[in-house]
Amino acid sequence: MPNKLAKPASNPHQFDPSIFREYDIRGVVGKTLHVADAYHIARAFATKVAVAQPGGFICVAYDGRLSSPEMKDAVCRGIMDSGVNVIDIGLGPTPMLYFAAYTLKAAGAVMITGSHNPPDHNGFKFVFQGGPFFGQSIMSLRTIGGHGDFTEGKGESERRDVREAYVDTLVKAYDGVGALNVAWDAGNGATGEIMTSLCDRLPGMHALLNAIIDGTFPAHHPDPTVPENLVQLIATVKKTGLDAGIAFDGDGDRVGVIDDEGEILWGDQLLMLYSADVLREIPGATIIADVKASGALFDEIAQLGGQPLMWKTGHSLIKSKMAETGAPLAGEMSGHIFFADKYFGYDDGLYAAVRLLGLLSRSGKRLSDLRKALPKRVNTPEIRFHCDDERKFVVIDEVKERLKKDGANFIDIDGMRVNTDDGWWLLRASNTQPVLVARCEGMDKAGLERLQSDLRVQLVLSGVYPTP
Repeated sequence: MPNKLAKPASNPHQFDPSIFREYDIRGVVGKTLHVADAYHIARAFATKVAVAQPGGFICVAYDGRLSSPEMKDAVCRGIMDSGVNVIDIGLGPTPMLYFAAYTLKAAGAVMITGSHNPPDHNGFKFVFQGGPFFGQSIMSLRTIGGHGDFTEGKGESERRDVREAYVDTLVKAYDGVGALNVAWDAGNGATGEIMTSLCDRLPGMHALLNAIIDGTFPAHHPDPTVPENLVQLIATVKKTGLDAGIAFDGDGDRVGVIDDEGEILWGDQLLMLYSADVLREIPGATIIADVKASGALFDEIAQLGGQPLMWKTGHSLIKSKMAETGAPLAGEMSGHIFFADKYFGYDDGLYAAVRLLGLLSRSGKRLSDLRKALPKRVNTPEIRFHCDDERKFVVIDEVKERLKKDGANFIDIDGMRVNTDDGWWLLRASNTQPVLVARCEGMDKAGLERLQSDLRVQLVLSGVYPTP
C-alpha cells in the first residue's frame, strides 16, 4: 500500500542554505549542520524514494567521524518515519555503501560522511535508483525538508553486513602475476578495517599505516591530494624499499599513490596508466577526465586510440556523464577514479588501488619507470584561494565577461579553462568549499610563468589577491 503524503508542517524546518552543494550536503556540525537537519533531509530523501519506487528500501552507512553515529541514527529515523525500510550497512567507506546499494538493488542510499573535510564537518552523499543524485535533486531536499511535505508510515530497519562480499570483490579484481610489497595509509579514515582485510588476502608484504578508525584523525588529515599528508607514507616506502604506497581520503572514494622512489602520481597521471590498460581491452572507448587534468592526458588517450572527453569536476557529475556516454573509465585530479569496464562505475579508492597494483605487476616494471615514461608538461599543483561562497561564482562570471571581450579561447563547462600558445590556465569555483581553484600548465617554464601572470591579473581585477 503506498505511503500517505502528510500535510505540510505548521512550523517549517530552517536549514542553513550553505550546506546544500552541487553534488552532496556538507556543513560544520553544531554550526551549520545539526542532527535535526539530518532527520529532515532523510525524511525528504525517503519521500522522493517512496514516490518514485514504492516498496523500495534505502541503504545507510556512516564514516568514523565522532558525529556520524548520531547523524546516522537521525537519518534512519527520518527514513522510517517516512514509511521506508532501512538496510543498515554500518561503519565503513563510501564505496562499500555504493557496493551495497548496487548489489542489493536498493532504491536509494545515504552515506553520512564529511569526506576529506576537517573533523568537525559532516554531511551526506546519496544514490537514487542506482544513479547519482545531485544538482536540483539536492536542492529539492531543502524544499521538501523545509516545508515538511513528507510521506508518512512506519518503516523498519535491518542490519546487513556486506564487508566480506565487498572484500571478496576487491580481491577478485587483482589480476597481477606476482606479489608486490606495498604501504597503505588509511589516514584513520573509514577505509581502515576494509583495507586491513583486503591486505590480509592480497599477495605480498603490506605495511599498514593509521588503520584504526579515529574521527579526530590524529596522524594527519585524510586528504591524499595534499603532499604534507603523504609524508609518513613516503618515508615508509623509501625506508623499507617498497614497490608503492597507497593512501585514501576520509571516506575512501579517493586514492593517492606514491611510487617506489617516493614520488607522487597525481590523478591525471594515474588515469594515463589506467587508460592504456583499459584501451587494450576496449579499443576506441571514451575516457572522461575533469577540467583540472593535464592536456597531456587528453593527448595520450587520443594517441592510445581512445576518445578523450573533458567534463565538469565532481563525483556525481562524472558518474552521470559516464552513464550517458557509456565510458568504461573516468577520473579526476582529486583522485576520484571510476571504473565501469569490470565494475559498477562509481568512485572507489580501494578498487582503484587494486587495479593499479594489478597493472603494475603485469608490466614487470617499477612504478617509477612507468611514471617517468609518461608525457611531460610543466604545471602547477592545484592552487586554492579563499573566496566566500556568495562571491566565488560571481568572480568566475566576471572573468568570463572580460575574456569574452578580449576574444580569448576558453572552455567554460566548469569555470574557465583558458587556452593560449603557452598552454592553459584554469579558474573554477569549488562546489564544496569557499574557495576558487586554479591550475596552470605550460609546455615549458617560461610559458608557465606567463600563464600564471595572466591568471594573477584576472584574480586581481576581481578583487582576489593571491600571495606572490
